[in-house]
Amino acid sequence: MVKSQRDLSRELSKLKLFEDPQFKLEQYETPPHIAADWIWEMAQRSEVAGKTILDAGCGTGILGLGLLLMGARKIYFVEKDESAMKICMENYNTLKKEYEIGEAEFILHDISIFDEQVDVVVQNPPFGTKEVHADKVFLEVAFKSTNIIYSMHKYSTAKFVEAISKDFGFTITKTWRYDFPIKAKYEFHQKPVKDIDVGLWRMEKI
Repeated sequence: MVKSQRDLSRELSKLKLFEDPQFKLEQYETPPHIAADWIWEMAQRSEVAGKTILDAGCGTGILGLGLLLMGARKIYFVEKDESAMKICMENYNTLKKEYEIGEAEFILHDISIFDEQVDVVVQNPPFGTKEVHADKVFLEVAFKSTNIIYSMHKYSTAKFVEAISKDFGFTITKTWRYDFPIKAKYEFHQKPVKDIDVGLWRMEKI
């Protein structure tokens, strides 16, 4: 286990990133400092150590791997993009050489097939910019899989997140807001970095 939020952020910054990000899948890495803040907050609530957690749409694995570094017992990494999953597995094996970390199960498939029960779900799904409410299926699976969810979305969709959580009997217990820096990766990007206003919602079935 790492000893501080700063150490966690530093370890996450060493992980391999997307080699060929898919525009249609809205593949943007969760920045290490945001992932570390998110995971540290969960750890303070005793929601990490010894827990089984789903990292839905895991990409290259930054959230799930950070949770393993903080003592999670098992992470389900679910991702439908094969190239991203290969990097996620490589990152896991690299960390395993340096740290005693928990178990990982890698599921290369669309999130809709996940049917396990877990202690917590974490997810930074597509923001729905290219496909409206692409994040909806992620939330629907999360609501069926656990009683505690951490889900990141564009802050402008707050009313949607609030409405769907209420529909499924979940209460939003806290919201964090971040400037999410997206580095230029696609040819239509005009700025080297663009900040997206995002929210991280903690939802619980109470």
